[in-house]
Amino acid sequence: MAGITIGVAGETASGERRVALTPETCRKLVARGARVRVQRGAGRLSSFTDEAYAQAGAELVDGAAAALRDADVVLCVQSPSSPTLMSLRKGAALVGLLAPQVDAARAEAINARNLLAFPLERLPRTTRAQAMDVLSSQAGMAGYKAVLIAAQLAPRFFPMLTTAAGTIRPSKVLIVGAGVAGLQAIATAKRLGAQVEGFDVRPETREQIESLGGRFLDLGVSAAGEGGYARALTDEERAEQQRRLAEHLRNVDVIVCTAAVPGRPAPKIVTAAMVAGMRPGSVIVDLAAETGGNCELTRPGETVDSGGVTIAGPLNLASMGAVHASEMYARNVLNFVSLFVTEEASREGRLALDWDDELLAKTVWPERVAAPVAAAAT
Repeated sequence: MAGITIGVAGETASGERRVALTPETCRKLVARGARVRVQRGAGRLSSFTDEAYAQAGAELVDGAAAALRDADVVLCVQSPSSPTLMSLRKGAALVGLLAPQVDAARAEAINARNLLAFPLERLPRTTRAQAMDVLSSQAGMAGYKAVLIAAQLAPRFFPMLTTAAGTIRPSKVLIVGAGVAGLQAIATAKRLGAQVEGFDVRPETREQIESLGGRFLDLGVSAAGEGGYARALTDEERAEQQRRLAEHLRNVDVIVCTAAVPGRPAPKIVTAAMVAGMRPGSVIVDLAAETGGNCELTRPGETVDSGGVTIAGPLNLASMGAVHASEMYARNVLNFVSLFVTEEASREGRLALDWDDELLAKTVWPERVAAPVAAAAT
């Protein structure tokens, strides 16, 4: 039977509310001649109904096994379990936030089934890839939610208020890290009326922080790296950074931590001693909790108190905004999948995999010297 089959099952990771395919992107894939099979209820937690998928041309089936059976392309947010991966057809393409290097069983299943795994976190961060950049789209939602969590936990107003009981000064909010999440956090805190500062060891972020109405906190340490990421600091640089930061944090009400170094645990920026020096009632929201946290006292998935300072380590913040996060993620996925799911490919029943395209070649895992065998519909 000619055509390409795309399978989407409900997410199984704890707390995951997003979905990799929306009715909007489903309709566009169907228009290209693809057969789209969706597990009933897959979009429920993201507020996308089965009826909407059916109207978009999807074939609704009961259970994940039926949705993924013999699929040429499997779309997901987080990786399916190892047993589910072992049930996929050999040579199928798997697209999502897969992180195969962190789970040996997952990596073994991908290799055993000769899957064309495309972990989208490996996507080159080039101009051409911006429309496919799931890390950026999801980080924006995470930064937004992190500030809302901070505002909820803080025992004070964010904006300045003039009341009959006197004037309330605005909260002082420091955003650590000025990547996509950090910049969204700065913009959100500013909208809420706080006095906002942004700190990043990359000096080129000053202009971005200031363009959003924040003040750039210059601690005299620069760690500009490659690809828009920060490099790891030397011991001397870290010591100087921490000394100056500790002094500054004594007058900060809220810290939102977003700093990350790709492929490594999150850098420890806020030490236990710094926390001890902060005023009671201060709040730290550590968006980097999933990779160990920027604060030494962060406990991933928990909110704790340390000497009157509240430290929150929320996980999977993007999932808290499941509707818009799913819409952005699904569009990113559609743009990536469009590299090899075309109308011509659908007619011929094959994936149009061009291994001279760096976006495919540098994203596929494991990296392959020779072009792998393309999945073909049966």
